[in-house]
Amino acid sequence: MVNTHSDSENISEVDTAILDADLFLKYQAPERAINRLRTALESSPRSIPLRERLREVAMMHKHAAEAARQCLALASLYIERDDFDDAYDRLLEAKELDPRINIAGGLEAIRRARRPDLSPVATSTQSAFEKRFATLAGDLAAISVFDAVQVIENAKLTGSLELTGESRTGRVLFNEGTIVDAESGDAKGAAGFRQIVEISTGSFEFHKSSQRYPVTIKAPSNTNLILDTLRQLDEAALEES
Repeated sequence: MVNTHSDSENISEVDTAILDADLFLKYQAPERAINRLRTALESSPRSIPLRERLREVAMMHKHAAEAARQCLALASLYIERDDFDDAYDRLLEAKELDPRINIAGGLEAIRRARRPDLSPVATSTQSAFEKRFATLAGDLAAISVFDAVQVIENAKLTGSLELTGESRTGRVLFNEGTIVDAESGDAKGAAGFRQIVEISTGSFEFHKSSQRYPVTIKAPSNTNLILDTLRQLDEAALEES
């Protein structure tokens, strides 16, 4: 039996906390508003309205770190509810608030939720990359392509990220950590990158280059490019179903 009394109490506490916070803001006390919302979250950590209001207040009053934390927490809650558009938005916002944040885990969670057929499968065989020299190398079953992109971006590296999957290969080109081109089979640019994002098993290698590459992909940031690509893959999957 559902405990409706407990649920109504919980909803009342959330509403009361938000009203209290709004009152503190009215009287120019943003710190007290933030503390009131934080306290309410201790008893209702999964409340989206509470976290959304705390995110808004933190952003309005220049608490970027708090706002970014709430964005990541909200993204996780939205993914659980299959609300991927809002999850995308909160991940992008978190990255914009703090470029140091690694959102690769959130991106991979969205991909697994929407495309379980692309979930990585660990293998015990030694990959070819373990026998060759590379600046950065790994197994895609353990480290996703999003993690690799994050490392390259943070290090501001110029070079080529080469991916070898079971049925598909590809490479992504970077100028000082920014994705500028991609190719997979006959597909190049953004189309090539869409195919590369679907490679979830196999290996990757990154090789540095002393020369910059021509810019074919133009996106505000790597995060924007990844999120837009995942949205396109979601839409394509829905059309096929």
